[in-house]
Amino acid sequence: MKTREPGTTHARMSARSGVRARSNVLAPLGLVAGLLGAWECYADFAGVEEDLLPAPHAVAVALWNNGALVWRNFAVTAEQVVLGLALALTTGFALAVAIHLFPLLRRAVYPLAVGSQAIPIPVIGVLLVFWWGFGIFPKLVVIALICFFPVVVGTVDGLAAVDPEQPKLLRTLDASRWQAFRFAELPAALPAALSGARIALAVGVIGAFIAETSTPSSAAYAGLGHEIVTDAGGFQTARAYAATAVLFAFAIACFYALALAERKLVPWKTRARGETT
Repeated sequence: MKTREPGTTHARMSARSGVRARSNVLAPLGLVAGLLGAWECYADFAGVEEDLLPAPHAVAVALWNNGALVWRNFAVTAEQVVLGLALALTTGFALAVAIHLFPLLRRAVYPLAVGSQAIPIPVIGVLLVFWWGFGIFPKLVVIALICFFPVVVGTVDGLAAVDPEQPKLLRTLDASRWQAFRFAELPAALPAALSGARIALAVGVIGAFIAETSTPSSAAYAGLGHEIVTDAGGFQTARAYAATAVLFAFAIACFYALALAERKLVPWKTRARGETT
């Protein structure tokens, strides 16, 4: 019977990991290249007006020529996304824990949390500005209102799915309710909570766009959303698409940044999927 040497096994695992990593990068890049090529051909040969659909090369030129303007507005939007998501994650997680610990609160608050997702933001945008002025805070509230629900649902479902025998075991060892929650329920629910957070990150960027276009603000808090609407209305379509491409890339970066953080925060989930850390 032949035995594998540890060095050989490790080398094979490293090789497979390298192949998987290259595939994870090359597959989406190939798809994006194909889509951009199809877009370029359609814009060039289908007779579509450039003011309606600019070609990718025109978008790239607009991004290059207006880099300073786009970057300035992106910095505003990025700040709003980060702070708004922090507010959404904090309030969503705290509300989910309270709902889990107090069943009466779940029956009272959960339907309202669901209904909050149907509130048209433009209806309350002016009211938020009336309460908190033309600064950044009304926009953070809008982003949090859009993004907190996936966090609540993911965390509540994760806490509800915890094996009930684990907290009971800790209680028999004279652990307090808080200790049982901290050492049994919270670690088991963390993967589901982070999945909800990743969804919140993905929609946080469009939440910032909605916030910027639904709440009046000063020029200091304009952002990419305001720039896109202004450019589209002023027939600067290529520049509007360039700003949209920046938002698109930012949303992807945020999503995968949390995915990388998840590998460190919940390594047992990564190993359960058979991935290498």
